[in-house]
Order: sequence, then C-alpha cells, then structure tokens
Amino acid sequence: MDATGEEPAVVLDGVTKTYRLGEPIDALSSVSLSVPNGSYTAIMGPSGSGKSTLMNLVGCLDRPTDGRVLVDGRDVGALSERDRTALRGRTVGFVFQTFNLMPRLSALENVSLPLVFQGVSRRKRRERAGELLSRVGLGERTDHRPNQLSGGQRQRVAIARALVADPAIVLADEPTGNLDTGTGDEVLELFCELHGEGRTIVVVTHERDVAEHAERIVHVLDGEIEGIETLGAHRPVGTET
Repeated sequence: MDATGEEPAVVLDGVTKTYRLGEPIDALSSVSLSVPNGSYTAIMGPSGSGKSTLMNLVGCLDRPTDGRVLVDGRDVGALSERDRTALRGRTVGFVFQTFNLMPRLSALENVSLPLVFQGVSRRKRRERAGELLSRVGLGERTDHRPNQLSGGQRQRVAIARALVADPAIVLADEPTGNLDTGTGDEVLELFCELHGEGRTIVVVTHERDVAEHAERIVHVLDGEIEGIETLGAHRPVGTET
C-alpha cells in the first residue's frame, strides 16, 4: 500500500522481460515501480529504452519473464489469457499515437466498439459513446468516419473510446506524436482534466515537453529505470518551464 493506505494502481516488482530473437535480449531488467492510484505519470526514454515494453506490461498486453506485475491488485502473470483480457478491458483504456480507429466505422461506432465485447446493449452503447464524443468536443461529428476527421479529431475519438468502459487507468503511447503543437496541447489538456477527475494517467513519450505535464517522470534507459523525477502538480498546458 502507498502512504495513503490505498493499493497502487500498478506495481512492478523485480520485472524482467526477455525476448528470444536468436540471442536472448532483456528489454527490461529487474524493474520495480509503483504507480499510485489517481497519479499522472510520464514514462520517458529514447527509442529502444524499454518504455514500450513497460507500457505493454502495465496495460496487461504482455506478461513478464520474471518478477510480478500487479494491476488493480491482480498478478497479471498468473492470469489466464481470458482473465487477463477481461482485466485489461475493465481497467485500462488505451490511446495510441496512430489512433487505431476502424476506417469503415463512424466516430460513434468506433467509440462504442469496446462495449460490444462486454455485452452492453446497442442503445446503451450509443448513449455512452455519444456522451463521450460530446465531452471531447465532437458531438456534431458522431457520424463522421476517420478519413473525414482531422488528426486532432481522430485522437479525440480515440480518447473517447479509451474512456467508454470507464477505466481507472488511461494509458497513452506517444499521444501527441502525429499532431501539431496546438492540437497536441488540446489533447494534453484533456489528460489533465481526466487526472483531475481522479483517473490514473500514464503517458509514454520521448518528448520532454509532453512529459512535463505529469506529476512525475520515470526515466527509462537500456531496460532499467534510470531515475524518477518528481514535478509535483502538473503545470497548465501551454505554459513554459
């Protein structure tokens, strides 16, 4: 438990992840990290540092080779594929750099898609998706397909989709990487709002200015945590350091 007596949202305890492509390669080596509930954390490092592997473990997309990953108090490595998928769908919302929207579906259909796999009725899916699209400023674009939307609008659809199952953790991988500065700032402002509502936000980035909006930065290099930088309350979007 953390200082408040709460269970952390995520705990990595001595985690090693080894890939076997000819010679075994440790993408992560004996990593320990706690992500408090309701925190805003940036994971920062260059390409090949291990931050994407760390994201996949936090997001229940993969299992560690050694050590334990606890998400919502559950040991991800000990779960069956089915139970791991259920935990991921219930607990984690994903936002990706490339949006990962279905091109033939409307914004409303893209946002509601995760609820299809949870057996939610069509009426409730549409209501929930419509509410979230309005929340991200796309209430008038519900019937538009991705190719009819700007990059910033597509990322907003992706954020609405990430929130549709009401996850405790929002995990974003380079969420501003394909956006111009102004649109990227708008997306970061949304993350700040979500954090203010009590959600746990984890942003994976190689950009310092993106990471600085978080409360702390976890620096990853060569598969290890190089250091953790505490920033305190996140700074307003668009301000200079």
